[in-house]
Amino acid sequence: MKNTFGHLFTLTTFGESHGEAIGGVVDGMPAGILINPDFIQQELDRRRPGQSKITTGRQEADRVELLSGVFEGRSTGCPIGFIVRNTNQHSYDYDNMRDTFRPSHADYTYQQKYGLRDHRGGGRSSARITISRVVGGALAKLALQQLGISVEAFTSQVGDIALLHDYTHYDLSLRENNIVRCPDREKAAEMVRLIESVKADGDTIGGIITCVVKGCPAGLGEPEFGKLHAALGSAMLSINAAKGFEYGEGFSCVNSRGSQQNDIFVNRDHHITTLTNHSGGIQGGISNGEDIYFRVAFKPVATILREQQTVNIEGQETTLLARGRHDPCVLPRAVPIVEAMTAMTILDYYLQNKATTL
Repeated sequence: MKNTFGHLFTLTTFGESHGEAIGGVVDGMPAGILINPDFIQQELDRRRPGQSKITTGRQEADRVELLSGVFEGRSTGCPIGFIVRNTNQHSYDYDNMRDTFRPSHADYTYQQKYGLRDHRGGGRSSARITISRVVGGALAKLALQQLGISVEAFTSQVGDIALLHDYTHYDLSLRENNIVRCPDREKAAEMVRLIESVKADGDTIGGIITCVVKGCPAGLGEPEFGKLHAALGSAMLSINAAKGFEYGEGFSCVNSRGSQQNDIFVNRDHHITTLTNHSGGIQGGISNGEDIYFRVAFKPVATILREQQTVNIEGQETTLLARGRHDPCVLPRAVPIVEAMTAMTILDYYLQNKATTL
């Protein structure tokens, strides 16, 4: 299994949903970065279960322990090891799934690939593994802060309830003022009501997360097989339940003509910029210094609290009624995960660019 993300800034993860702990090792963290443990914990708190009425009821503190690579409050340049212990597993909730394949889960594919699987919460395929990504992303954010680069994601759509405008019309800091992490208070309330209704039906709902990177310098990305938007797309699609990625105006640009879509270059106070940003801050696979923005589509959570038809490992038809504690919508807890994967990608490409230019 490939368990390492990145090239120069790397994250290697380990652990299972119902194992002893989740953890990882970050390598390539620049030395001398001020490490704020409270900030890392804050990022984990945004992802942790049980934080609101529209998330899973699993109660985990998700307290991170930094094991190495930090001395007197700063990164040493050596690998940063960390661990987050599991304390609230209800493995018995999955007893009826030991020999049965859950619809749209990784049960069947893991069984085919490895010949066995950990049925407890999906084992390694569980979204709980994203804890490691959030820690790695928090460390990357701390480094990016010193470069003046920010990463902000928010829920822009749940089901058919969507924001009416693009990100420039909203104060993105307001996303943390509600449990669905949407910067529009009225739309957030509608989203919450929809999620509550879906949850009451024993069902789930999907949606879209938008992410914005500000302050990214021009020049990040490779011209052929390491394009920055391709790297961001790969990072986003590695997140559990992610089903689609588009950057800039994405699929909607097909309705425009070139004369409408082209971003015109201008010189403002001896600084080259563009009048518009249809390209989403990336041209030719390389950042151009404008805001980078993209959207990630997430499917409805596969575990629903309804009886479903399926088959067991012998191929015999059967029914399955899932038990346990599950999210009716992944969006609120996926926001910090999208930010984490974005931050690690941008920092990794920043370091690569520094390594190849004078």
